[in-house]
Amino acid sequence: MSARVHLGKAAPDLYQAVVALDKLAAQATLSAGLTSGFSHLMRLRASQINQCAYCIRLHTRDALASGESSDRIGVLPAWRETGYFTEKERAALELVEAITLISEGQVPDTVYTHAAALLSKEEIAAVEWLAIVINAWNRIAISSRYPVEA
Repeated sequence: MSARVHLGKAAPDLYQAVVALDKLAAQATLSAGLTSGFSHLMRLRASQINQCAYCIRLHTRDALASGESSDRIGVLPAWRETGYFTEKERAALELVEAITLISEGQVPDTVYTHAAALLSKEEIAAVEWLAIVINAWNRIAISSRYPVEA
């Protein structure tokens, strides 16, 4: 693939604003009681949907480093078919997917209602912000063609 403009180098102030937003979103997930490992799984799931190889590799490694099991990481694309995730985690994953696929029907009321029944307002806000931020990172990495070497 041909090289493209590196957004962090070409527009460092804007890039740093996304970095700052990412840090705040990560803090919000921890403050809301969501674990660091699960935070990486939510990021990983959005990155899988967006087919962002750079972020998939990054968040797989981060999830493993934070204590997530290789089983949970491995079944993440088919999480609905497994018993690896709690009801709260399922609601969060469903919300992350809906935000990631927002052009395919917004965030359906059924998804939001299900999340609101299981997650606090703080948890919903944390999940939504995390989804928004990882989707921004996916677009930055994909459009800039961040390298993923073996």
